[in-house]
Amino acid sequence: MGRRGFTLLELVVATTIMGIAVVGLLSGLAGAVRNAARLRDYDRAVQLAQLRMNELLLDDRLPRNVDLQGAFDASIGGGVESGWRARLSAFEMPPVPAPGQLALDRIELEIWWIYGAQRHSFSLDAYRRHVLKPEDIPQTAVAQ
Repeated sequence: MGRRGFTLLELVVATTIMGIAVVGLLSGLAGAVRNAARLRDYDRAVQLAQLRMNELLLDDRLPRNVDLQGAFDASIGGGVESGWRARLSAFEMPPVPAPGQLALDRIELEIWWIYGAQRHSFSLDAYRRHVLKPEDIPQTAVAQ
């Protein structure tokens, strides 16, 4: 009459296969958690960029061709060191600029944050119309 059950060799092989499978699953899970953290940081950067860009678009007193920068409060940055850098420049002017005409400005915005030991950034541009004032018109256009 034959014995029922598993041999020691079968148990060792089954345990080895199960160990390899568990290690693979844990490695995949760790990678998924890292990706989720990275995506959370990018999502936060997009939200911060939208917030700051809206403020810049509404501010009519921004100086042109000057680099502006600042840091985000840790409470809205999710406890991550983060900040921004922006620049407003004339994008398109009328052929013969004069006060009262419409022109197009470009706002360049870079959001940065520190993740681990690396600095990451996210950039975006926006455009807005504005009415030209005498100080907006280049002196070379006035002299011609």
